[in-house]
Amino acid sequence: MSAARTPLWVHRDHRRDFAENVYVYAVVSRRSKGVSIGLNLNPDKVCNFDCVYCQVDRTTPGPTRDVDVPRLLAELEAMLDLIASGELFTTERFARTPPALRRLNDIAFSGDGEPTTCPEFPRLVEAVADVKRRRGLDGVKLVVITNATMFHRPAVRDALAVLAVNGGEVWAKLDAGTEAYYQRVERTTIPLARVLENITALARTQPVVIQSLFLKMDGEGPTAAEQEAYCERLNEITRAGGRIKLVQVYTVARRPAEEFVTPLTDAEVDALAELVRRRTGLAVEAYYGAS
Repeated sequence: MSAARTPLWVHRDHRRDFAENVYVYAVVSRRSKGVSIGLNLNPDKVCNFDCVYCQVDRTTPGPTRDVDVPRLLAELEAMLDLIASGELFTTERFARTPPALRRLNDIAFSGDGEPTTCPEFPRLVEAVADVKRRRGLDGVKLVVITNATMFHRPAVRDALAVLAVNGGEVWAKLDAGTEAYYQRVERTTIPLARVLENITALARTQPVVIQSLFLKMDGEGPTAAEQEAYCERLNEITRAGGRIKLVQVYTVARRPAEEFVTPLTDAEVDALAELVRRRTGLAVEAYYGAS
């Protein structure tokens, strides 16, 4: 395993809590290549997906159902101060962060559920963009990490347009090429067709990043036919006029919800990433498991 692939302890710790905060946390992210501030808009742990690889413990209740916007923004301001001063890296949790990763890369709407289902999501996109602008954080991205199930809602669509104007990115989940495999992984009543339609419609108006987690269930990874179908779904999006900025192909790096889920090997991740490149011509980045 190369040094670039050696898992870092800080990459494995993605707890969505920090001190006494309810909504705002920080992680050192593989895909962000630095510090990512997370905004948890689903503290009640309610989600419209039940992914087999999710790390959220939904057997215990969350601290609150609602999002207190003033408190979330106050927590964000305090977290930005900690990072700017370097004080974050004096804490036990972040002290082992390598110097190259001690930079704030993004502020991400992500948490214990689907952020775009939160009624306060549109208001918060504008408010967080204002915070970023006021602090002169032009190099810090706004990111929405999403399963793309709610893009058809006008309020969500308008909020994502505000995100784009402020240099933001949408990272849309697409973990399958067929309905059957999608249902095995995501376990939801929402059909794959809606996800694909929503991603395509958004990608016609702004470039999107596709985030795709592949794994083994009971020791078996996605079949060759499933991988080909996944590539074809990407091609359908681009043929319809959608712009895909990047495809992130990755696997399980932390303990998943289900014991029957295990990561792909590095070689399997590489092979899948190369298949996507060959079949679609898109830019692809690969991220590996915990071992």
